[in-house]
Amino acid sequence: MKSKEDKLIRFISISESHQAFGLPAPQHPLISLVHFNQDNPFNTSMAPIYDVLSFYKITFITRNRGRLKYGRNYYDYDEGSMLFMAPNQLVGSTEYNSETYCYILLIHPDFLLGHPIARKIKQYSYFSYTSNEALHLSDSEREVILSVYRIMEQELNSRVDEFSQEVVIAQLELLLSYVNRFYKRQFITRKAVNNDILQRTETILDDYLNTQASLHRGLPTVQYLSDQLKISPGYLSDLLRSLIGQNAQQYIRGKVIEKAKERLTNTDLTVAEIAYELGFEHPQSFSKMFRVRTGLSPLEFRTSFD
Repeated sequence: MKSKEDKLIRFISISESHQAFGLPAPQHPLISLVHFNQDNPFNTSMAPIYDVLSFYKITFITRNRGRLKYGRNYYDYDEGSMLFMAPNQLVGSTEYNSETYCYILLIHPDFLLGHPIARKIKQYSYFSYTSNEALHLSDSEREVILSVYRIMEQELNSRVDEFSQEVVIAQLELLLSYVNRFYKRQFITRKAVNNDILQRTETILDDYLNTQASLHRGLPTVQYLSDQLKISPGYLSDLLRSLIGQNAQQYIRGKVIEKAKERLTNTDLTVAEIAYELGFEHPQSFSKMFRVRTGLSPLEFRTSFD
């Protein structure tokens, strides 16, 4: 028998979400911005257990006393933390305490239709990050984000007219651009931690290839790496791009080609045998990747060392 925590609840509309939290109906059916603070405290007794939304959710925590539950775990979020959820993302419940002050922005994809941001928002990989990969803002960054939220808050809660959508979308584009910039900064300022992740990534791949796990399990994947590191695939790719200029898939291919070069120069295995050993289903796929990465076929590379 499933417990209450195991119950999956899906909110199709923003209005349903407002109703579940005991909030007034949103001014606009496709977008809302709620500010929980001292004058409008979060009613923890009304908080539902939900797992899937049909719209984007951006949470900006302006003050937090104690731990915040996100999914099945608790995390210590600082003031100025931001969390991002994409439509249909399975995340589990979010539980705030009465002293959590935050802005919660809900955006239905239909609100963005006909605007470039409808496509661009899908390219921001931080919407696929996990909860422990939140954006932690500096004081100056916090003020920048706060200023954008205040403009949207005034626009959505004070007046809704024919210009409102254009104004709010312009502010949303600005907000997401700032978030993209600030995440890049976070990758740099947390360099020690990120370098450790890079070293662990290299070790995991080396072990995978050296033990011939690829022979039985196929080529190493980004999902495999992220599972081993306990971080999301999107976060891993963005982190590697900031450190070495390559995403996770490019990094994996580079390590595979390095191993291929080693096998071509140190063994008498055929190209096909090396391809299967590395996890390729077809030798032709291996040869094509090798040529793209090196400018030579595997046989041409081997001959150059004879």
